[in-house]
Amino acid sequence: MTWSRTHPTRWLDDAWARRGRERRHVQIVTGGARVDIVIGAGIVDTLAGALPVGWRRAVVVTEPGIPPLRAWDGPTIVVPRGEKAKRLRVVEQVAEQLVKLGVSRADGIVAYGGGVVCDLAGFVAATFHRGIGVVNVPTSLLAMVDAGVGGKTGVNLPSGKNLVGAFWQPELVLIDLDLLSTLPARQWRSGLGETVKYSFLGLESLLSLPLDEAVVRSVELKASIVARDERESGERALLNYGHTVGHALEAVAIAQRRRLTHGEAVATGLVAEAQLAYQLGRIDRDRVIYHRDLVRGVGLSSTLPPWAATSDLLEYLQRDKKHRTSLASVLDGPRGLELVEDIPLEHVRRALEEARRL
Repeated sequence: MTWSRTHPTRWLDDAWARRGRERRHVQIVTGGARVDIVIGAGIVDTLAGALPVGWRRAVVVTEPGIPPLRAWDGPTIVVPRGEKAKRLRVVEQVAEQLVKLGVSRADGIVAYGGGVVCDLAGFVAATFHRGIGVVNVPTSLLAMVDAGVGGKTGVNLPSGKNLVGAFWQPELVLIDLDLLSTLPARQWRSGLGETVKYSFLGLESLLSLPLDEAVVRSVELKASIVARDERESGERALLNYGHTVGHALEAVAIAQRRRLTHGEAVATGLVAEAQLAYQLGRIDRDRVIYHRDLVRGVGLSSTLPPWAATSDLLEYLQRDKKHRTSLASVLDGPRGLELVEDIPLEHVRRALEEARRL
């Protein structure tokens, strides 16, 4: 049984020791930044000595329930756990604490936590004193292959997900695979929901790779796309596959105070968007079933939940950031993934209804 079907603890205790604990390096070079990404085991303990040259000091922004930073004795700000931290009022609270700590442009922030912490801390860094440095230390599988890499930061509004944000590249990303051994099972599956997406971006055999190699390959692929299109003016939009419906589903869940993780929403979104591609004649039924089986194969639901009414999903879908003048979504097709615009609302409605039966 592969790592994609189990919690990673056994893998980390066994195969990781056999393969050796070497570090892997990935780099993103954009017009205005160079981001070094280090992937390995135990590297979180090197944090204090790995901070960028020129930083006077750092403040860690973190969340409850993750392993403590054993080698860190600097200032720490703890934010609420989960999506409730991704709000403008929390940005203000963190910024006020930075002011009290005397943080200046010579200092930086370390985002130590899951995707929410990376999104929030990155946005604070992008806006505090009009921009200070940030280092990401993602602690979940989802954050390692998604929010921790790429420089997209943001918080939510009641109207939708990530509607306020900025592009702000971290100076360094430390991905410590040992942190996955403490990850709760639900968060592990949530990470698989985001990881599955890369199977449709050219990494078809991703889930059959050893875990460290799967993370490296996912990060390398995302890094290459970000380097070519940092501001999401074209190719980078493909990384949003599953997110159009996924974000709408998350927004409904937040409004109804339902428990739903980002990876769970994206996984369901992948299948719903495959159904939409089928409605538009872009793929055949077998390809939809392939999406469904891949999502189910990692232990996630392929079916839209009954509490997410089609009318509510459509309301949030029409606010999605990918839209310019009409409804748009990344969809599968004969040439692979593409951003498709001017999608008739009736096709979306029918696809959502069909997705309840997949």
